[in-house]
Amino acid sequence: MDTAGLLRLLGDPTRLRLLRLLSREALNVSELTGVLDLAQSGVSRHLGLLREAGLVAEDRTGGFAWYRLADPFIQGDGPLTPLHGFLATEFARPTPQTRADDARLEEIRRLRKESFASHGDERRQLVPGRSWAAWARALGLLMPPMDVADLGCGEGYLTLEAARWARHVTAVDRSKDVLARGRDLARRRKLTNITWKRGDLERVPIADASMDLALLSQALHHAQHPERALAETARILRPGGRVLLLDLREHDQAWVRTTLGDKWLGFSESALHALLRDAGFTNIVIRTGARRTGDPFTVLIAAGTR
Repeated sequence: MDTAGLLRLLGDPTRLRLLRLLSREALNVSELTGVLDLAQSGVSRHLGLLREAGLVAEDRTGGFAWYRLADPFIQGDGPLTPLHGFLATEFARPTPQTRADDARLEEIRRLRKESFASHGDERRQLVPGRSWAAWARALGLLMPPMDVADLGCGEGYLTLEAARWARHVTAVDRSKDVLARGRDLARRRKLTNITWKRGDLERVPIADASMDLALLSQALHHAQHPERALAETARILRPGGRVLLLDLREHDQAWVRTTLGDKWLGFSESALHALLRDAGFTNIVIRTGARRTGDPFTVLIAAGTR
């Protein structure tokens, strides 16, 4: 590719973001799609152009195509090496966009770590059958039959897991489309003890004192008024009922407002405790659920009794 063509290629901000990510580590198309928030077809098209220019290489292993910066681009004395040095300097400059990309990349790393694909720091170990999903289902067998509300259920993955041990699950979300996908998934898995309802966290379409357990998984930070959402949660619970809440600790990643529609940048432990207390919950417990060095997002787990 001539110089003019190469400069035109690098004039696209998305391709620069992609090169910056691959300068940090090899990623597959699915992971790049998640970080860049683009359709898979668009990511593949950009990768194809960068490969043709000799900037990106592809390796196939484990059933995936992994992409990285091409060796002639990053080392040696080839014509592209000075370009890599220039870009490396530019990639080191922090911007709101690079901070957002880095936060998503840390989430990718967390998911890889929690997949049990590796064990220990120095070696990789195959452990057939080991999975978080299996453990979650095993622990569910210890739960008594109860009526459960999954508030802000999204596409219903937690709903379906709860339905394996609950007497009945009522799943609530404001999006008609995600409820339809959840309903379809439940049908395919032959789960019949779920009711899907469209509604808002601050106006939950569930009768008073009709639930034993309310789940809010990464939902509260989407509520315009979290105190109203928790008051509604308390309203639908029977006396002695429990709330189990997973949400983000307070963070500084403002990009989630526009990209993910978050209303709140997480909650401090003290703020979350006060919200639950003011909603009428007692025996409140708040713990750290997941935290990883370098990841701006920490998950808090909170529980309380109605």
